[in-house]
Amino acid sequence: MCLAIPGCVKSISGDDVIARTAKVSFGGITKEVNLAFTPQACVGDYVLVHVGFALTIVNEAEARRVFDYLKQMNEIQELENSDEVPG
Repeated sequence: MCLAIPGCVKSISGDDVIARTAKVSFGGITKEVNLAFTPQACVGDYVLVHVGFALTIVNEAEARRVFDYLKQMNEIQELENSDEVPG
């Protein structure tokens, strides 16, 4: 199943709005994500990521709730076993 996964922005690199990327932590698993759709994202923000792109910023409580649901559905294992970006 292909879902948007919440993660916390740990660092940001790049100045170009289209090429700007972030290291995003998904429950301890860190992946590089494109921030083209969320140019306002900052370190410490939680974002929903789908196919390598941060789609929106969400609050921490919502991110944790979604992440917990995904764990219950065993959707997180795919992320842990993959080098690909979530989504």
